[in-house]
Amino acid sequence: MGPNKMMRKRMVWAVCIITILCFGVVSVALFKEQVIDYEFYSMKAEAQQMSDTAITANRGTIYDCDMKVLAQSATVYNVVVSPADTTDEKKEIIASGLSEILGIERDVLESKLAKQNSYYELIQKKVDKATADKIRAFVSEKKITTIYLYEDSKRYYTYGNFASHILGFTGSDNQGLEGIESYYDSFMTGTPGRIISAKNALGNNMPYDYDQIYEPTDGYSLVLTLNEVIQHYLEKHLAVAVREHNIQNRAVGLVMDVNTGAVLGMATKSDYNPNDPFTIYNPTTEEAADMLSGQTETPTLAEAQQAQWRNKAISDVYEPGSVFKIVTASAALEEQVVSLSDGFTCNGHFTVSGTHFNCHDTAGHGNQTFLQAIANSCNPAFIMVGQRLGANKFYKYFNAFGLSRKTGIDLPGEAAPIYYKENQLGPVQLASVSFGQSSAITAIQMITAVSAAVNGGTLYQPYLVSKVLDNSGNVYESFEPKAIRQVISEESSELIAQALEETVLTGGGRNAYIKGYRIGGKSGTAEKLSGDKDARVASFVAVAPADDPQVAVLVILDEPKSYSSYGGTIAAPVVAGVLQDILPYVGIERQYSEEELQNLEVTVSNVIGKTPHAAQTTLNQYGLNSTIIGSGETVIKQVPSGGSTINRGGNVLLYTTEDTSSHMVTVPDLTGLTVSEANMRLLNAGLNIKIIAPANSGGAVAYKQSIEYGTEVVKGTVITVEFIDRSGTD
Repeated sequence: MGPNKMMRKRMVWAVCIITILCFGVVSVALFKEQVIDYEFYSMKAEAQQMSDTAITANRGTIYDCDMKVLAQSATVYNVVVSPADTTDEKKEIIASGLSEILGIERDVLESKLAKQNSYYELIQKKVDKATADKIRAFVSEKKITTIYLYEDSKRYYTYGNFASHILGFTGSDNQGLEGIESYYDSFMTGTPGRIISAKNALGNNMPYDYDQIYEPTDGYSLVLTLNEVIQHYLEKHLAVAVREHNIQNRAVGLVMDVNTGAVLGMATKSDYNPNDPFTIYNPTTEEAADMLSGQTETPTLAEAQQAQWRNKAISDVYEPGSVFKIVTASAALEEQVVSLSDGFTCNGHFTVSGTHFNCHDTAGHGNQTFLQAIANSCNPAFIMVGQRLGANKFYKYFNAFGLSRKTGIDLPGEAAPIYYKENQLGPVQLASVSFGQSSAITAIQMITAVSAAVNGGTLYQPYLVSKVLDNSGNVYESFEPKAIRQVISEESSELIAQALEETVLTGGGRNAYIKGYRIGGKSGTAEKLSGDKDARVASFVAVAPADDPQVAVLVILDEPKSYSSYGGTIAAPVVAGVLQDILPYVGIERQYSEEELQNLEVTVSNVIGKTPHAAQTTLNQYGLNSTIIGSGETVIKQVPSGGSTINRGGNVLLYTTEDTSSHMVTVPDLTGLTVSEANMRLLNAGLNIKIIAPANSGGAVAYKQSIEYGTEVVKGTVITVEFIDRSGTD
């Protein structure tokens, strides 16, 4: 018997309810997926249907102050293979070809090509254009469609290890890790681009017509205050000093524009190559690093890398020793607790509250003026001056010269100073800090304070970047000199400059003297706060010209193992060498008149066998410039030779290696030039002049030269030039 009418009716209602419930469940699920979770499933669909490849943006370029490129980015390529799309036959061809082109072991390539389900296997990152072109030719010849080249960016540093502690370097992802690269990373990084490609059902990229490209935006560029020429001179002399004096704990050099705080040069030796920053370049630690056999994660190697990246000019503190006396003298003169003519007596020692302090001259300087005490670098005199100042005023100027805090220079890793606070300055502590002991500051603090002492009394914040340029080359931001405060008066500043010049003329700075230039300077020799009790830090700071200071140079030699550890003996000649090179370059010439030139002839000393800077010191005493050629430790040849006669201001080439072939120059035509014009033309050509001229050579012009113009001669050769007085003739 079939279902009755009531049962059929119930069955219909049951089916309807079940249908409605099923439809409702499906509707709710569809609503959830299509409306509530739309974005989630849309992204999943896009991920399956689209590939998204980043295009690396180029970092901005770093320029020196004359727009010479110091660091820049170039387009390179990442090599990628899709094993899932590659036949076994093609895999053999690819493994063989890429192994030869890229220098990768074949078994490494085969293991990557064996990944059957992979559509993206990175073979090698950042290959250059020449290598990429070889791969393109290989792909075309072998008709391979599964090798891809994706654009990337690589950082190049133009001059290798030049200015490495300033520039820093970038990591594999082009992020700045050290130096300027790190400090200004947000400006220089840029915005990456994208390539969005459609995929087919197999996950392979569809033809190029389906690509959408968003171009990257390159980063902003930087213009530094650094001068490439000055930096090269500074690094050259520091490198010679490190070898010459067997420096154990690296050397530091700084060149600053005293009237702006702009850093013109900053170097630490030994250094590293930012193109290959993870290789250890310091010979002292190189052997230890070699023993690690590539164990790049070991603490020893990591510590060695961190040490070589460390910018000693800003990240290490040191006791400045007697260089600090510039600060004490500035404070005392400004507070008028002493004048340059005040008298002091030095018996070779001084006792404060039972603590005995020695002078470097243990026999004592006897009776002296304060001016002489500065030149003599007399510790007892400065202890007495510190007592006159008192703790309150001493600390006031210590703070005012910026020595109680970081300078704020635009580099990462600046260290904070270590010093006594005012309430910690008892009589013994005050005595010690007055002549430069017991306080530890950075080199950048010291040269900034010295600059303030001689520039008229204004403390400037040191800086390294003058401009930020957008990716069109327009100025996005400029950084002007920033005056912090007026520390001392112009009158006091002039007295300090006068005292520093006297120090170079008659005192402990004599090895920084360069005839024809007015140089002011101060030496420093200090014990180290910790470690070897016999270790010393030798330093010298100089300003020039002393009557109108423009530049300051500071050199610090940390732990020399040489014939001397005194700053005035070994650091002063290095500073003199730097100044001898940079002063003519920045337009500060020796002060010789035309009438004086004919009376400035000197006999060149024989300096063969001397160390390079000792040779320079000898020649400086006679008003001669000199250039060190090569990386040897002694002079083995000089041009002109010892016994030759040339005019003061001439240049002697000091060869420390035999090769002179690369130092040939062409003799210029001097006809019709005045004495000063002929002298300058020969100096610019790298040659020396010997003048034969009338007694009054004001109107004399050159009419004869000993070597015909156009002749190739060794740089430094002496050219005898005869002058005739044609004034008054028709």
